Amino acid sequence: MTAGEAAVDGGAPFTGPQPEPDPQQDPGTAPHPGADPDPGADPDPGAAPAPAPEPAPGPWPDSRTPSLHQLRLFVALAEELHFSRAAARLFITQSALSQQIKDLERRLGLKLFDRTSRAVTLTAPGRVLLADARAAVAAVDRLSRSAHTQARRLSGRLVVGSIGAEAAMPHTRAVLRLLHERHPRLHIDVRSLNFIDHVDALFRQEVDIVFLRPPVPSGIEVLHLATEPRVACLPAGDPLAGRDRITLAQLARHLVIDVPPQVPRVWWDFWAVDPRPDGTPVRYGPVASDMEGLLHLVAQGRGMCFLPAAARDFFPRPGVRYVEVTDLPPSTSALAWLRTNRAEPVIQAAVHAAASLSPPPAPARRLPGCLPG
Repeated sequence: MTAGEAAVDGGAPFTGPQPEPDPQQDPGTAPHPGADPDPGADPDPGAAPAPAPEPAPGPWPDSRTPSLHQLRLFVALAEELHFSRAAARLFITQSALSQQIKDLERRLGLKLFDRTSRAVTLTAPGRVLLADARAAVAAVDRLSRSAHTQARRLSGRLVVGSIGAEAAMPHTRAVLRLLHERHPRLHIDVRSLNFIDHVDALFRQEVDIVFLRPPVPSGIEVLHLATEPRVACLPAGDPLAGRDRITLAQLARHLVIDVPPQVPRVWWDFWAVDPRPDGTPVRYGPVASDMEGLLHLVAQGRGMCFLPAAARDFFPRPGVRYVEVTDLPPSTSALAWLRTNRAEPVIQAAVHAAASLSPPPAPARRLPGCLPG
């Protein structure tokens, strides 16, 4: 939700940014006559807000109960102590933030902040209530996460992501087969992912696990499944395409297919072998965002790439040839999941199935990115 679209609890929707004077402005700067010099300040900074009236009998919550939204705003402003920064952090306007803080103070019958033309500070009651507000927000967040976990447990559904041919690899099929044997009522939904989203889908929690090629970024855990060589993927008309094996040095002048800028550079650098061992710079050609686009560009003779050796079996294409590269390091297949979700029952079931089939772990490089299948 953008600042121009937001609607705030207890107030009318607003249709565009409504700038608020910076609390840090010079007190010598005179406001427009009749205007509130600080929309975030109390009309009478020395007086506590009038308490909310006693509620009529009725269901909880009453008019004195703050909303969770207001508590989140209170915590953010208490941490920033600056209306402009807090509003930007919350993606709302300064005037909306000021209005909600005033309403929160009215509900509580306490002044939480002292506002001047130079600074915003917590009052003594504000400092005391900040800990409770943080605890309340954290408790609701824990409740939401717990509800998500329980919903997954009750639904018996595992969403599996896969890039390239990883879903068809023997080790992947073995893991999914064993998982089904152990948990026959578990519904397994396999989704194909491209170069850009095969890691982002985990962070967005659109999938529970992904079969991919490590290394992976921070926050993701992996279980090693298999290791295999990489090969050069060349246009059929390339002079080297008819060789049984070649070296990286022989490919020094070849254009390498690139990936979109949304993909972490280190991710593709591994596959492009950039930099080359001898320091030769890599020359990049056109861009592809998935495996089919990559192979299409190679078949057109517009560049080359490096892929797992299994591509020979899974991606045979007219106009494309796969050639062994004698000095090219191998790639590793792995099962990946979000570290914060490791306790979810469906993820534990998948990891346990994979662990019972996987070989002893091999040393892994830790780089910010992951590799395509």
